[in-house]
Amino acid sequence: MAQLPLDELSTVIARIQGLLLTEEKATTAVRLLARAAKESVPGTIGAGVSLLDARGRRTSSGYTDGIVSRADAIQYECGEGPCLTAWAAEETVLATDLTSEDRWPEWRNGVAGLPILSVVSAPLMAGGASIGVLKLYAAAPNIYDPGSADLLQLFAAPAATLLSHIQATEAPHRMTEGLQASLYTRDLVNRACGVLMERLGVSHEAALQLLIRHAREDQAALHNISERVLAGTLSPGA
Repeated sequence: MAQLPLDELSTVIARIQGLLLTEEKATTAVRLLARAAKESVPGTIGAGVSLLDARGRRTSSGYTDGIVSRADAIQYECGEGPCLTAWAAEETVLATDLTSEDRWPEWRNGVAGLPILSVVSAPLMAGGASIGVLKLYAAAPNIYDPGSADLLQLFAAPAATLLSHIQATEAPHRMTEGLQASLYTRDLVNRACGVLMERLGVSHEAALQLLIRHAREDQAALHNISERVLAGTLSPGA
C-alpha cells in the first residue's frame, strides 16, 4: 500500500502546477503526472495519464514506461478494460489479481503476455465530468488495495483540475463543448445502465460492460448505444 505523505503530495502537485502555468501544454502535464503517480506507490512498474473526449477517445496521453502504452493500446482496441470502466462509470477501479479477474475478458487475454497482474485506475473529474484516467500497473498481484485507490483518488482530484485548466487555455471552445458532450453522455449511459439493470437483473458494472461491448461490435459511440437502449431499438439482452 502507498504511504505518500500529504505534504509530499502537495509538493508534487505544486511543482507540476508551476510548470503548467508557464508551459500550458497538456502533453507535458500528463507525463509529469504519470511520473509522480508511479513514484507514489511502491511496486508500481508503470503509470499513465490519458485525456479522453466524450466518446472515450484519447486526445492526449503520457506514460512512464512502454508497457503502459502497450496495455492501454490493447484496451482501446478491445473497447474494454479498467481504464475505460473508470472513465465511463466515474469511479475508481481496482483489480488486485488479473489471473482471477472475470471483468474485461478480451483485454485480460490481450495483456496476458505482459507482466501486469495488478491495476488501479481513477477517473479525472473536472466540472462534473470525467476528462480522462490516471492509472497504475504492477507486475505482482495484490500490490494495490483500497488504500491505494484512495491515494490515487486524492492525487487525481487536483490533477484533473490542473489538466482541465490547461485544456481550457489551449482550446476553450473545444473544451467547453467537450465537457457538455461528456455530461450528456454520462446521463445517457447512466440511464441506459439503469434500464439494463432492471430488465436483466445485473449489476451496474455488468450493464456498463454490455453497453461497451455493443458499442465496440457496432463501431458506434457509447452514447449512441445508450440512446438505442432507451428508445427500445436495441435488445438489452442481445
